Amino acid sequence: MNDATPIDSAARDSTAVTAIGHSACPHDCPSTCALEVDLLAHNRIGRVRGDAANSYTAGVICAKVARYAERIHHPERLLKPLIRSGAKGEGQWKQASFEAALDLIAEKFEQAEAKFGSETVWLNYYAGTMGLVQRDGIHRLRHAKRYSNQFDSFCTNMAWTGFAMGAGAMRGSDPREMAKSDCVVIWGTNAVSTQVNVMTHAIRARKERGAKIVVIDIYDTPTMKQADIKVLLKPGTDGAFACAVMHVLFREGLADRDYLNKFSDDPAGLESHLHDRTPEWAEAICGVPVAEIEAFARMVGTTKRTFFRLGYGFTRQRNGAVNMHAALSLAVCTGSYQYEGGGAFHSNSDIFRLDKSLLEGRKHFDPGLRWLDQSKIGRVLTGDAEALDGGPPVTAMLVQNTNPANVAPEQRKVIEGLRREDLFLAVHEQFMTDTAKLADVILPATMFLEHDDIYRGGGHQHIMLGPKLIDPPEGPKPNHHVIEELGRRLGVADREGFGLSEREHIDIMLEKRGLGDFDSFRSGKWADVQSDFETAHFLNGFAHKDGKYRFRPDWTGTPAANKPPKRMGPQGPVERLPEFPDHVELIESADADHPFRLATSPSRSFLNSTFAETSSSKSKEKRPELLIHPEDAASLGIADGDRVRLGNVRGDLTMPARLDSGQRRGVVIHEGLWPNSAFENGEGINTLTGADSCAPYGGAAFHDTRVWVNKA
Repeated sequence: MNDATPIDSAARDSTAVTAIGHSACPHDCPSTCALEVDLLAHNRIGRVRGDAANSYTAGVICAKVARYAERIHHPERLLKPLIRSGAKGEGQWKQASFEAALDLIAEKFEQAEAKFGSETVWLNYYAGTMGLVQRDGIHRLRHAKRYSNQFDSFCTNMAWTGFAMGAGAMRGSDPREMAKSDCVVIWGTNAVSTQVNVMTHAIRARKERGAKIVVIDIYDTPTMKQADIKVLLKPGTDGAFACAVMHVLFREGLADRDYLNKFSDDPAGLESHLHDRTPEWAEAICGVPVAEIEAFARMVGTTKRTFFRLGYGFTRQRNGAVNMHAALSLAVCTGSYQYEGGGAFHSNSDIFRLDKSLLEGRKHFDPGLRWLDQSKIGRVLTGDAEALDGGPPVTAMLVQNTNPANVAPEQRKVIEGLRREDLFLAVHEQFMTDTAKLADVILPATMFLEHDDIYRGGGHQHIMLGPKLIDPPEGPKPNHHVIEELGRRLGVADREGFGLSEREHIDIMLEKRGLGDFDSFRSGKWADVQSDFETAHFLNGFAHKDGKYRFRPDWTGTPAANKPPKRMGPQGPVERLPEFPDHVELIESADADHPFRLATSPSRSFLNSTFAETSSSKSKEKRPELLIHPEDAASLGIADGDRVRLGNVRGDLTMPARLDSGQRRGVVIHEGLWPNSAFENGEGINTLTGADSCAPYGGAAFHDTRVWVNKA
């Protein structure tokens, strides 16, 4: 699956390689692959490969990262600080020195603070890099200056919440055990495109053990094309499918009652609850025929070494936490956790335990300051009182590691807010993104091979070093440099955590974890911190006080990795959450005016909005399209390639149609994220997605959107 090709003549000439560097992929992906990088002369790189010595990466990486030379040496990369000289968004800039640009940012922040107080400043960030130093150091400045807090809600909330409700912790069976399974269930993740190493271990199980690969998803993804068994759902109905499967397990004596009695809170109550959650009931909701539901139940009920690899995609619905909890409950009903190669896994985020308190300046953290929900950035910037959490308007921002003008929901509000003349916007970026185009100041940023950092692999068990391997071009600076320099200009450089280099911060985190320091860690490249078998499989009990798995979750009281602060409280319609695993109709259901359900799924060659600038990724993805079922298209008079309009109360877009029978009728798919400029009217797909909070702990339902579709 790594179809990397050399980029230039130097890369083609193996004699041009001066050394092999070792690093870790920094991008927002659970695989966090261990990398080998061909280092060439003149601060250039050649081929990038997966490190075969890493037991999870196993030598395989995705094609887009294999082509990283195309990105790091891109001719359109930002290299000089720019200051806006015309109207916002006009594209008129003048070059400045880095020092002058930082001076201007500090001046504007101080002016804003003097007028409205410190909470008027928002340091907006996310996961453009997963490196702890370059990503999370922004909090050090936030806390020291008492700027607004940020509630991170784009990605993990529904998935992590649903998992924690049941298991009590974010860990699970060693994902390398997929290779030892007899049945691998890949649920709600397009691993071929977004987590290629899942396929490495699943396919090994098929080759070596004859294991069956089952893929559960909403359309015929590249991963589903690799499956032995395909389960095609309607979006947001995973809970109904899971409940019907558990109904069959109890009905046919396939539920492991001894295990349930020992390790779960109320198996009798669950069985009673599932009595009328029949396959016939589920078919009407999720679209999967009764026979397929029963066949799947019998397979997982009789195959003890069944590994449930649970993804993020199926949780990006307004009922996403309920769906995750229901899917996870299947692994408990079958008792598959008792066996090597069995159980369930979503994320290992709880096992790493790296102390970031100094890096983030936690000593000065005040949870009583207002919290701004990153998913509601459009509402925040357009003055919505609830989104502003009782505080002043946001009049000054620094954006690092994210591209909200493209990736955030309710895009029209986001753009409207970013265009405000009374908002000072500084963007630290690698390319001229949709957000950078609206900035007052742009600072050029380094890429991962040009600075030091440390990573943890949520999809596996390794803490990994990413040392600086090449010098950056003249101009770009690391995130860490910007935070340190702004701290100095804003009068907080004497606060705890400031004044240390990237390597010093890494040393502190490693030493506190008992893993040596930067130099010793560099020689080993990574540390495997996987929990022992009994802990990973919860055979010493689940991570609730009584050791029991929760079929009856406490939806508003259970700790979770990204639970909203007390000031925000539970989010969304928590009163409608079910007592047991179930289907709950919280989704943005189709109606007479909006008869289609839209999912905005990841593409293979982009990663969120990253890689949308490289020519190879653009050529492979070709153009933005809407995947529509041929029968739906025929009913609307739409032929393959026709221009179609789709929309809802938030806006409308036009794009070509691609007829595809790989989803249920009434479901349309758009794969992205494409830059806004790739669309006819300059607005991107998140024009259509909503920002209302998902129960119980918030999050953005990017794949849960109802739309109308017409021939343009």
